[in-house]
Amino acid sequence: MASKDDAPTGAVSGNGDATQPSLNVLAQYVKDLSFESPGAPNSLRGRDKAPGIAINVNVNANPLSDKQFDVNLTLNAKASFDKEVLFNVELVYGGVFAISGFPQEHMLPLLFIECPRLLFPFARQIIAEATRNGGFPPLMLDPIDFAQMFQQKLAEDQAASKVKAS
Repeated sequence: MASKDDAPTGAVSGNGDATQPSLNVLAQYVKDLSFESPGAPNSLRGRDKAPGIAINVNVNANPLSDKQFDVNLTLNAKASFDKEVLFNVELVYGGVFAISGFPQEHMLPLLFIECPRLLFPFARQIIAEATRNGGFPPLMLDPIDFAQMFQQKLAEDQAASKVKAS
C-alpha cells in the first residue's frame, strides 16, 4: 500500500492539477551554417605555430507560444595566422523547448542557461565536423559557462540602463 509520502515531489493530490515543472526539447535544428577557408589550399599547409582562434558565443530566445520557446545558440570561430584567415565558421543552432510549471522568475535563467547548455554538445559536434571537413583538425570547443554569460549580460544591461537614466 502506498503512503502519502510516496507521492512524487511536486504532485498535487486530490482534484488539483499536477504542476510539476518540466523542460522538454521538442526539436533541434541547424538554422545557419557557414564555413569559409578563403586562402585554401595554401591555408591548409602545416605551420610551426598554432593559429590564433577567436570564438564568439551568443544566445537568443523567442516565445513561440505561452509554453514553447525557440532558443538559438550562435557560435562563431575564426582561425588566423598572422593576418591570414585560415577559416571562419559560423553556426546558428536552434532548439524548440516546451517549458511549463516554473515560476516566472526562473524563465530567463532557463532560456539563457539551461536551454543552450542542452544544445551546446550538438553544436560543438557540428563545428568540429565542419572544420574537419574543411581540411583542418576538428575544432573541439571547450565547455561554455552559460550561467556566467547570463550574469555578465545582466550586469551589462543594468549598467546600460543606469547610463540611460543619467
